[in-house]
Parts: sequence; structure tokens; C-alpha cells
Amino acid sequence: MAPHRAACLALLPVLLWAASVLAQARPSPIPQDSRRGYIRHVEEMAVTVDDKAMQLAAGAVIRDQQNLIIVPVTIPRGGAWAAYKLDRDGQIFRVWLLTPDELARPSPEGG
Repeated sequence: MAPHRAACLALLPVLLWAASVLAQARPSPIPQDSRRGYIRHVEEMAVTVDDKAMQLAAGAVIRDQQNLIIVPVTIPRGGAWAAYKLDRDGQIFRVWLLTPDELARPSPEGG
């Protein structure tokens, strides 16, 4: 029984490492039809994207680089590169703050 327990304990760090790697991956990809821009929080539901004033839609969801949902005020103070989608009224309703790897990939819209 002791050798079996020792083998399990030896595998534990590998399993923890694998779990942390999997947790960092986005479970759902950023949609191909999303736009890309540099987003900054201004106040409440007001943001700028590439220095253009825009509004977050009611119920907008912002995901950080770890894919966690965050509130607008927690967008980095200096801003961040993001992929985003607009609703039918032209308000931003989904935002994904981009990781360096995602930012290095070409934008689907070419911008």
C-alpha cells in the first residue's frame, strides 16, 4: 500500500501543474466577427475604444485575460487591448481583454 501512496504523491505536482495550465485556456474562443481596439474605462458604463467614446450595454460582460468576468472599473487604468462585440444599438455587450498571444494573432477584420 505504501508504494502506491508514494506514486500518487509523486504525481500530484504534475496534476496540479496540468490543472493550472488548463485553467488558463479560454473555454470558448473569441468570436471571429469580433472587433479589436484599445479600451479604456471612463466612468460607470462609459468607455473609449481607440479614443472614441462608446457605451457599455446593460448586462455587458467583460472577461479578463484569465477569462474571469470583471466589472468595468477593473479594466487596467491605462487601458488594454480587447476584442469586443456590439449589440444592435451599437453598444458594447461583450469584451475580451486580450492576452499577448491573442494580440499577436491577426485580427479577423484586419484591424
